[in-house]
Amino acid sequence: MPKANKHRGSRLDDLLRDDRLYDEVHLVALKRAVSEAIAEGMEKGNLTKVEMARRMRTSRSQLDRVLDPACTTVQLDTLIRAASAVGREIRITVK
Repeated sequence: MPKANKHRGSRLDDLLRDDRLYDEVHLVALKRAVSEAIAEGMEKGNLTKVEMARRMRTSRSQLDRVLDPACTTVQLDTLIRAASAVGREIRITVK
């Protein structure tokens, strides 16, 4: 008789928590959503990267890190400045 799959019927969140990957996957997903929203705001406002960096009072390379969904080391204040520069707002809820 084949061995039963202990994860069958489980939710992905539960599997990731079992493998201790949940926090990392969640962080990457959040960063991707923020990066995409900022890029969308830049596109809607016809902002170049040079103009966006100027509005944020930062460098182009820092803006590239903000827009890179895989770069999860960008500080929160930088993300807030980027969102503000395109007329967006970042909200954080702790439950």
